[in-house]
Amino acid sequence: PGPRALGEMVVAALVPMAQAPPRGLWRTKGGVRNVALSSWLGRPVDPPVTDGADPVGRSLVKRYLAAYGPAATADLRAWSGLAGLPGAVAAVRGELVRFRDERGRELLDLPDAPRPDPDTPAPVRFLPAFDNAILGYHDRGRIIDAAHRGLSVAGERVVLVDGRVAATWTVSEDAVTVGPLGTLSRADRAAVTDEGRKLALFLSDGDSDRVRVTASPR
Repeated sequence: PGPRALGEMVVAALVPMAQAPPRGLWRTKGGVRNVALSSWLGRPVDPPVTDGADPVGRSLVKRYLAAYGPAATADLRAWSGLAGLPGAVAAVRGELVRFRDERGRELLDLPDAPRPDPDTPAPVRFLPAFDNAILGYHDRGRIIDAAHRGLSVAGERVVLVDGRVAATWTVSEDAVTVGPLGTLSRADRAAVTDEGRKLALFLSDGDSDRVRVTASPR
């Protein structure tokens, strides 16, 4: 990379930074703009605290579990990219409930969090690239098969059927195209098509509800 890009990479790795607008613009792209976190906050950045006395760390653990629990500490670490949270987890452990998964790993959750019955139907959902429903865990096998795990970091948009990744999707000017990763039942195919129509209407501002579902791989 050129000296400017390399310098930005080094600074972003060593100095607390925030990405400022125009990133994340609707239907267009904007260049990366980094600003010092202290400038973004309008105050000096607090020094890191790695033990259980850190209220931010304890809050982070609870906020993560509120969205993704039950989850293992490895899942929290993979999602946050932070290795210094054992003290925060230990500090709030007494406020959490614990489970064991099929592999014997400890899973933590908030006591009043919803935990639906395993047989509860999960509706079809079209997810954007790099969605946290997949990236929020170290063990992504709970939502995506090992054979397709690479899709989660390849920028592919995926479709959930009964809570698991079952297809990818793309969009052109006139249609949403769904590519099944395996065989879809007639009912699942109909549900995917119905949800795809809603997405097509949204993305086209109501001009098109066209959906193409390609043949399942043999």
